[in-house]
Amino acid sequence: MDQYITGAVIKELRTKNRMTQAELADRLSVSDKAISKWETGKGYPDISLLEPIAAVFGISVTELLSGNAVSNSNVSANMLRTKIYVCPVCGNVIFSAGEAAISCHGISLLPSEAEQPDDHHQISVERIEDEYYVQIDHDMTKSHYISFIAGISYDRVELVKLYPEGPAECRIRMRGLKKICYYCNKEGLYYKDL
Repeated sequence: MDQYITGAVIKELRTKNRMTQAELADRLSVSDKAISKWETGKGYPDISLLEPIAAVFGISVTELLSGNAVSNSNVSANMLRTKIYVCPVCGNVIFSAGEAAISCHGISLLPSEAEQPDDHHQISVERIEDEYYVQIDHDMTKSHYISFIAGISYDRVELVKLYPEGPAECRIRMRGLKKICYYCNKEGLYYKDL
C-alpha cells in the first residue's frame, strides 16, 4: 500500500464528505493525530481499518486503495460502452459494463484504450451465413500474439480466446454485432466498427 496515495485519498474523501479529522477519528475509534499522520504521509492506517474507512466513505476497499472512486453512469447497460481490462502478468481478461475498480495480481488495472488497426494489426471480416469470419493479419508466436477477439453488440459480448502458435481467426455470431475488439499482447487493444 502506498501510504502517501492512501493518505491523500483519505483526506480528499474526508473533505468531500465535509468531515473534520476529529469526526473521522471518532467514527473509526482512533485519535485525530492518527488521521493527521495518515493524511500527511507520516503513517498509514492498520490493515484492519481499511474496511471501516471504506465503509465510512461508502466505497469499496479496492476503490480506497486505488484512489479511484467508481461512479457508474452506464445504467442502461449498453454493452458498446464495455470497458476491457487485461492483466499484464497473467493475461486475464475482464469486461465491465461500466466503470469499475479492478485489480489482478495486486495490480490496479486501467481499462485498455482501443485504437484503430495499424499496418501490423490489420483485420478482415467476412460474412458467412449468420456469423462473421474474423481474421487478423498477425504472426502468432509464443512471445507476440493476438490474445483474444471479442464481438460486442448492444446487449452482449462474445469472447474468443486465442493461443500462441494458433491461428489469429475465429467466427462470431452476427446477432446485432456492432464492434470487434482484439488484443495484441505487445501492442494493446484494437477495434473495428461494423
